[in-house]
Amino acid sequence: MRCALINYAALVNMLTIMLAVSNIAYATETNSAPNPSVGGQIYVLEIDGAIGPATAEYVHQKFTKARSDNVRLIVLRMDTPGGLDTAMREIIQDILSSPIPVASFVSPQGARAASAGTYILYASHIAAMAPGTSLGAATPVQLQGPPIQLPGTDGEDSSERDSTGKSGQAGDDAMTAKAINDAAAYIESLANLRGRNEEWAVSAVREAASLPAARAVDMGVVDMMADNLASLIDMLEGREVDMGDHRVTLALKGLPLVVQEPSWRTQLLEVITDPNIALILMMIGVYGLVLEFYNPGAVFPGLVGAICLLLGLYALNVLPVNYAGLALMLFGMALIVAEAFVASFGILGLGGGAAFLLGAMLLFDMDAPGFELSIPLLLAITVIGSGLMILVMTMAVRAYRRPVTVGEETALGALVTIVDWSDGGGVVDYHGEHWRAKGDKPFVPGQHVRVTGREGLTLTVSKETDTGTD
Repeated sequence: MRCALINYAALVNMLTIMLAVSNIAYATETNSAPNPSVGGQIYVLEIDGAIGPATAEYVHQKFTKARSDNVRLIVLRMDTPGGLDTAMREIIQDILSSPIPVASFVSPQGARAASAGTYILYASHIAAMAPGTSLGAATPVQLQGPPIQLPGTDGEDSSERDSTGKSGQAGDDAMTAKAINDAAAYIESLANLRGRNEEWAVSAVREAASLPAARAVDMGVVDMMADNLASLIDMLEGREVDMGDHRVTLALKGLPLVVQEPSWRTQLLEVITDPNIALILMMIGVYGLVLEFYNPGAVFPGLVGAICLLLGLYALNVLPVNYAGLALMLFGMALIVAEAFVASFGILGLGGGAAFLLGAMLLFDMDAPGFELSIPLLLAITVIGSGLMILVMTMAVRAYRRPVTVGEETALGALVTIVDWSDGGGVVDYHGEHWRAKGDKPFVPGQHVRVTGREGLTLTVSKETDTGTD
């Protein structure tokens, strides 16, 4: 046990060092020296897929870096089904506070800026789309946190009032009405800030309206339509952009396009913040620790389990979770670990597996775009977990029913052979070993007798037919 504690202490120290190195690398990358390019450059950030904590960190990191480089324009090239509200608001905060013009571009053809992507388009200084793309369907699925106070807003509580002053839709659930009113007021404020179509923005929230690129330009939802990134840069040349307290004229001709790749830390965060990956990490962590408890000193299962569990818990820390589901999962883990110490014949393990599964189903919002839990994965975890518990329970029952094979009890009733006998005592052959023996009957060498008792290293024997009353 002491060895296991030392191993875990070493693991914690190692993880602490890794986190410190990660933070140093992150700070170095974020605060790197300005780019020596005198003429300036254009940053291109790729938002491809669901918008989550990794996307928000990626955007914030590159926006911070852009302030120290000679960057004239930041382009967010998007193709997203939406994502988490918290991550979306963090990205919009970075756009609103950016001293560098930001252009959101839905590209390539066939891409979309649905849900959270629509809000980001409305928040950007310039909104553009490629032919064959679409935006909209911005009805909130999961909204958390207070709305951002935008420049020019009076701070009125938008969660209770929409653009017409009404308090919500009749018959709607109160919480749903609040979420929709809050989202409608939020996107309306963004539309008003950038001078875009407010009426359609509200309909995108309340009615899940969507638009193709051409109609979006005609209706004033976005500013322009461009075939590709190079065409967009040409169209923006000489354009004036309102930065709030001043206007900027874009001079982009001949500037290099620099695609900003996400750091390894961001890529890792993107992987582990997938709810399905986070759930798998948690399961590996739990079973790794259970194996370590069953076999103290094995080290490898405990090491892998601890790392996976810590990564899973970190993912839960950055994802919006249901705390009731998290409590059920932790309770299930406790029951599974308790199975290693309490002889419950699998009852605690099965109960822990059921609690863990129910907690996993409640843990994440199953409808958040790009962050849905896979039902086949949940079923697979259930089958694997139940199978392991049934296997452990079956092995425990078999072990309980198996005859004793070691210890003093194994000698009682055993058949032994007389090797030498005289005056009520002698030597017998017991499993290939010679033992002292005593008895109240005369025996002869080669005779088979039964062991009826034991006193230290001396066996008590009697005739085979006399053991029924013992």
